[in-house]
Amino acid sequence: MRLVFWTAFWVFLLDQASKYLVVHMLDLRMLGRIDVFPPYLALRMAWNYGINFGLMAGDSPLTRWVLIAVAVVISGAVLWWVAHEGAGRLHRIAAGLLVGGAMGNVVDRLIYGAVADFINMSCCGINNPYAFNVADIAVFAGAFGMVLLPAEKKPS
Repeated sequence: MRLVFWTAFWVFLLDQASKYLVVHMLDLRMLGRIDVFPPYLALRMAWNYGINFGLMAGDSPLTRWVLIAVAVVISGAVLWWVAHEGAGRLHRIAAGLLVGGAMGNVVDRLIYGAVADFINMSCCGINNPYAFNVADIAVFAGAFGMVLLPAEKKPS
């Protein structure tokens, strides 16, 4: 479990530090957009009140609290699974990624009322309208790893 918690801790810290840097220190809230490596990478401020790609978006307190509860319940279920199923090293890292990212977005919802998304990537003439953050990357990678990585065989 130590590996899960350390992975979650570092993901959470990186996520929150990157959000503080971009939202407050670079003042992306007011600027709206900073081109980093045009046209491939831009920082574009987006407040996500829903889940991925703005699904279930609505500036409703009920939506906010439901999404916080869902993230906490899923994180708890992942931690329970890892503790009781004896997950292998890669699954523990994946679990830490998922939990750290989920908790990063939960803190955003508690502080701002929405998730602070700011990374925008486009390529090849396609203008991507969506933004994401470090926590989103970690949640995706963690879920992907937990589902698709091969399970370690338990000794018979």
